[in-house]
Amino acid sequence: MIANKNKNIAIVISVMLLFLAMIEGLPYGFFTLLRLVVFGTTVYLPWLAYKSERHAWIWLFGFIALVFNPLLPLYLCRDLWVVADFLVAVFLIVSIFAFKLPKEFKMK
Repeated sequence: MIANKNKNIAIVISVMLLFLAMIEGLPYGFFTLLRLVVFGTTVYLPWLAYKSERHAWIWLFGFIALVFNPLLPLYLCRDLWVVADFLVAVFLIVSIFAFKLPKEFKMK
């Protein structure tokens, strides 16, 4: 139950930042923070998916982690980033409800 709550908190923070990123005129530092937070969340989530043996989610979250990777950044134009941010935010919102951890899940 605690792992599920932590998962949801990480997702909500990422989603809020993704929606904020659609506002025009934010400083570059915000987008660096966005990459770090979304990358951190989408590295944490595949680990949870692996531990709970939900293998399809590993690939979905892993792909998002690659797109938002702060070490080897992907450079897209602003219009593509707005679309990507929106799609990832919607996907993460859906994952709150679709990617549930089992009640007996223990973080080891």
